[in-house]
Amino acid sequence: MADDEAAPRHAPVLVPQVVHLLAPERGGLFVDCTVGFGGHSRALLDAGASRIVGIDRDQEALAQARERLAPYGDRVELVHADYRALPALLAARGLEAVDGLLADLGVSSWQLDSPARGFSFRTDGPLDMRQDTSQGATAADLLRDVRETDLADVIFQYGEERFSRRIARAIVEARRTAPLQTTGRLAEIVRRAVPRRGYQRIDPATRTFQALRIWVNGELDGLDTFVRDAARHLRPGGRMAIIAFHSLEDAVVKHTLRALAREDGVVDLLTKRPIAPDEEETTRNPRSRSAKLRVALRAGSRV
Repeated sequence: MADDEAAPRHAPVLVPQVVHLLAPERGGLFVDCTVGFGGHSRALLDAGASRIVGIDRDQEALAQARERLAPYGDRVELVHADYRALPALLAARGLEAVDGLLADLGVSSWQLDSPARGFSFRTDGPLDMRQDTSQGATAADLLRDVRETDLADVIFQYGEERFSRRIARAIVEARRTAPLQTTGRLAEIVRRAVPRRGYQRIDPATRTFQALRIWVNGELDGLDTFVRDAARHLRPGGRMAIIAFHSLEDAVVKHTLRALAREDGVVDLLTKRPIAPDEEETTRNPRSRSAKLRVALRAGSRV
């Protein structure tokens, strides 16, 4: 099936590797915890998965997935929810265990490229940054009242930005003049706050925007619990794959999977080191270059 050329562009990453390691030819029920536009789910269905439950916080992405996965009929169920609610979502459907599970933790190219979503410093738009636009505070809401020291901590912790204190001070000073409402204004404030020293490989606003996005969406909150929940909801022999796009996420996934393998004996690691996209994929899709895939197998019947 060809992609709808009129649909927003998004290239799912590491698709052959995900399909190979999740082994959907076994059949059974698979959960795509971040279904997005359905690219991974479609590949899993084509390779033999009997059924997919697809979860996403983004209602617009779900609408695209619903259209793209419509040919698979009742083999697909799509749910508007946070993937961290996995145990409750499965319980509500009378499902105790699944055969495979995928979580692609990255922000889609479509979200990044859509000015209205407010994720990007490259185009001007409302300062939103929410994955789920139906609820929660926007980035503008949070920046309106946050204390300078707390903001500096957010930018340093989530963005690993060494000029976090300068940036936080500049943001707080700027909001005294007028509320921060657009990505363009925020990006310029950050750029002016970061000292320029010759060639800069990335835009000075990159790390701050990453930090604010993580903060707005609570991307690291409960991630370790989710990994444990996912492992414990696999059938013996079931497989789970998690794709992370920044070092903080990957560190949580790595350490939690290793603990599950070493301390609890719940899983066996199928990837001792994370799998990264090859040169062909990064050339075709430069945004894939930071992706790291880790896969684990449910061991025995211990819980």
